[in-house]
Amino acid sequence: YHPAPLPEKTPTDKFVVEIRALYKLPVNYSIASGDEKGYFIIHSSNGIIRTSKNLEVEDFPVNFKVRATDSSNAAIFNEVEVKVEVIDENDFPPVFPSSLLEERLAEHSPATQIVQLKAQDNDTGRNGFLTYGILNGHGLKFRINETTGILYSTASFDYEEEPTEYRVVVYAEDDGIPEKKRGYCTVVIKITD
Repeated sequence: YHPAPLPEKTPTDKFVVEIRALYKLPVNYSIASGDEKGYFIIHSSNGIIRTSKNLEVEDFPVNFKVRATDSSNAAIFNEVEVKVEVIDENDFPPVFPSSLLEERLAEHSPATQIVQLKAQDNDTGRNGFLTYGILNGHGLKFRINETTGILYSTASFDYEEEPTEYRVVVYAEDDGIPEKKRGYCTVVIKITD
């Protein structure tokens, strides 16, 4: 048996899987081995397995054996393996070291790298895999490398003709399950004369 993976925040007493032995007489079901930490309980007559406590993702997958025993003769039994996996949930949003940065950019600079942004995410695997983006690009005057987090200008600026300050809101987004989470950072770019 390999039931659908359980979310790590599965409540106790949640249905996991039903074990069914084909036998002409009633059988008693029990967990024979493999669930040393006691995450699961089985109903002795209907074979339904439920969670018995909170799941710790680092203990999974758990492989355990369920035994079906002839209810009138304990010497007659059979066992089957059950493998239960747990999905690591997206617990943490990405966080930038600072939510506000200030950078200077000389006027008439060609398109150039301004700053590399780096967010942290305390999740592992895909829940901690980050991509970067811009919420407001000021008419495409700025772009960000979605993998490296490097913020670039895409044109040169004229101190006399244009605004001398731009506020670019950058986000880092994880690839989380069940939902993606974001962290934000505002980069104030001052154009210098």
